[in-house]
Amino acid sequence: MATTGKPTPARATSRKTDPVTAYAKAVVSGKQIAGPHVRAACQRHLNDLEHGHKRGLVFDKAAALRAIGFFEDVLCLNGGDFEGEPFKLLGWQKFIIGSLFGWKTSDGYRRFRVAFVETAKGSGKSPLAAGVGMYGLVADGEARAEIYAAATKKDQAMVLFRDAVAMWQQSPELKRRLTPSGVGERVWNLAYAKAGSFFRPISADDGQSGPRPHISLIDEVHEHRNNTVVEMLRAGTKSRRQALIFMITNSGSSKTSPCWGYHDYAAKVCAGTLTDDAFFGYVCSLDDGEDPIRDEKCWPKVNPSLQEANLPGVKYLREQVNEARGMPSKEALVRRLNFCQWTDAENPWISSDVWFDAQREYDWHELRGRRAYFGVDLSSTTDLTALVFYVEPEVEGEPWMLVPFAWVPEDGLQRKEEVDRVPYLAWRAAGHLEVSPGRAVSKLQVAKKLAEMSSFFELQGGAYDRWRIEDFKALAADNDVELPELTPFGQGYKEMSPAIEAFEIALLNGQVVHPGNPVLTWCAANAVTVSDDAENRKLSKGKATGRIDLMVAAVMAVGLAQSAGPGETSFWDDT
Repeated sequence: MATTGKPTPARATSRKTDPVTAYAKAVVSGKQIAGPHVRAACQRHLNDLEHGHKRGLVFDKAAALRAIGFFEDVLCLNGGDFEGEPFKLLGWQKFIIGSLFGWKTSDGYRRFRVAFVETAKGSGKSPLAAGVGMYGLVADGEARAEIYAAATKKDQAMVLFRDAVAMWQQSPELKRRLTPSGVGERVWNLAYAKAGSFFRPISADDGQSGPRPHISLIDEVHEHRNNTVVEMLRAGTKSRRQALIFMITNSGSSKTSPCWGYHDYAAKVCAGTLTDDAFFGYVCSLDDGEDPIRDEKCWPKVNPSLQEANLPGVKYLREQVNEARGMPSKEALVRRLNFCQWTDAENPWISSDVWFDAQREYDWHELRGRRAYFGVDLSSTTDLTALVFYVEPEVEGEPWMLVPFAWVPEDGLQRKEEVDRVPYLAWRAAGHLEVSPGRAVSKLQVAKKLAEMSSFFELQGGAYDRWRIEDFKALAADNDVELPELTPFGQGYKEMSPAIEAFEIALLNGQVVHPGNPVLTWCAANAVTVSDDAENRKLSKGKATGRIDLMVAAVMAVGLAQSAGPGETSFWDDT
C-alpha cells in the first residue's frame, strides 16, 4: 500500500464491470427503485461521464474498483448476525464509494471534497463511513493522514469510531498494520506508524485547534445545532490536496438547521440547479404524494438496503408503522427516522381515534382489592393536581384500568373555566373533578385520598414528581396521615421516555383502558411530547395546548409498573 506522495495508480482488478455506472443506469431507467434526489444524483453521474471532460473531470473506474475492493477484501461487519462477515457492499453503497474515490480532476486528485449522505435509520451509513475512514488511513497514499470521527459531543463521535475499532479487531490485514491506544471499549486512537497516520474521534467540546484532516467523518448531522464541527474540520483541509468531509445523517426536524442547509444544497447540486463539482450528494427521499404509513411500495426509496438485504428489514418497518398509527408524535418520529420525511419537532401525542378506542365502561368502586400502581402530580398553586391509579385486571390477559382523580382550587373557578375554555363547573357537578376550598389545592386533601385508596387497592408502589414532595410528606406526617410507598420519578428524558413508550404500546395493543373521564380525556388531547438529540421523549407542559397533569400521572404509574415487572424470576437465574 502506498503511503506517501501523490496517489499511485490503482491496481488492476479482476472486476470487469463498472458497478457505479451500472447502478446509475438502473436507477435512471427505473429498474432500481429510488427517490427523486437519488435519481438526480445518478443522472448527474451519467451526464458527467458524457460531458465532464469539458470541466476537467475524469472517472477512473480502476480507482473506484480499488476502493470497493478494499471494503470487500479487507473489512468485516460487526454486530448480531453480521459479526465477522465480509463487508460486501450493496449497489447504493458501491455507487457512493465508487463515486467518491473514482471521480478525479485533471490533476489526478479526487474530485469530491464534501459528501452528504442522508438515508433512513438502519441502512448501514455508520459502518460505511467507518470504512471510508479506514481506507483513508491505510490505502489512500496520504502521508501523515489525520482521520477523524467527528460530532458535537465526544460520546456521539465514539459511536462511529467504535465501528472502525471493530473493523480493526476483525481484520488480519489491519491488525498487522495498526496500533491501538487504549484497551477494549476504551480504544481512542488507531495509529498507522508506517505512514505516520492516525484515526481518532474528535468533537467540538474537545477544545482542540489545528486539526489537518485528510478525511473527516461527521455523524448524525441532523443533531448539530450549528456548523462549528464542519467548519472546524474544513478549515484544516486547505493543506491537503484531496481531503474529504464525509457527512452522514438521518432526516431532521428543523429547516433552520445546518443539516437542512446541506440537504437542500445537495438536492440542488444533484438536480443541476447549482453547480459544485466538489460536492457529492446522496439524499434519499420520497416522491410528492407518497405516504409510507399507508403504502409499502415506496419504502425502498428511503431504505436503499431494503432492495438487496434485510436492512433494516420489512418486519421492523411494519412494526414501526403499526406503532405510529394513531400516535402523531410517534408517527412524526417514524416518518423522519425511517422514511426520510422532515417533520416538525412538536406534535400532538395521542390521536382521538386511539384514545376513544381505549374507552370502556367500568366503576372503580367495583375494583376493591386489586393490585395497583399510581402516579401523583402535585400542582404548585392554581394548576390541576392529579392522582391516577393503574389497576390490574381480575383475569390475566384483560386490560389494565386507569382510575383518575383531579383537584382544582375553588376560588376563581368561574374565571378559570373561561381562561381554560373547559367546563370545570360541570365536571365538578358530575363528580369528575374535586374542588379544594381556597385559592390553592389542599395537599392534605390529596394525602387523605391517597391514604383512603391505599386501603382500597393493594398498592404496589407510587411514582411522584419531586416538585414539593417533601412538603407533601411533612404535611401528611403532621396530620397523622399514613402514605403508601412513594418512588421519585424524574420528569426528564431518562425516566419519562421508557414510560411513554410503555404507555403507547399498552394503549395501541388494548392493554390499558380508561373510563372516559372528561378531565383525563382533556389532558390526553393536550399532551405533547418533545425529543432530545437521541430521540428520547418526555411530556412537555410548556409546549402543551392545555393542562396535561393527569396524563403525566398516568404515564408515571404505567412506567413504574413496567419497571417493576412480574418480580418472580430473572433472566440471569438461568445463566
